[in-house]
Amino acid sequence: MAKGDWLGDFELCVLLAVRHLGEEAYGLRVRQHLEQMTGRPMAVGAVYNTLARLKDKGLLRIRIDAPRPVQGGRSRACFLLTAAGTRALSFSTSVLIRMMAGWTPGHAK
Repeated sequence: MAKGDWLGDFELCVLLAVRHLGEEAYGLRVRQHLEQMTGRPMAVGAVYNTLARLKDKGLLRIRIDAPRPVQGGRSRACFLLTAAGTRALSFSTSVLIRMMAGWTPGHAK
């Protein structure tokens, strides 16, 4: 991966959320998943800006769902990993795994 292609912490978390959610990876659901997994509130703007940035980088693509089958139901923009997004996620997580080998939380070395 080129130097400019490294993912930031939050970008990595958002890509992981999209991967975990699969077909249900729309903005609000991504935010809820992040909050559930981190135990921290997430700003709506931070999530949507990061999703847009990852799309601009070619790591995500958007699929527009059919409108919801309820009165006034709207379409949702669902996010899907691209091949480049899958590679970036694999690269970043493998680097983290290698870097964390032998590290135990709470124990300084």
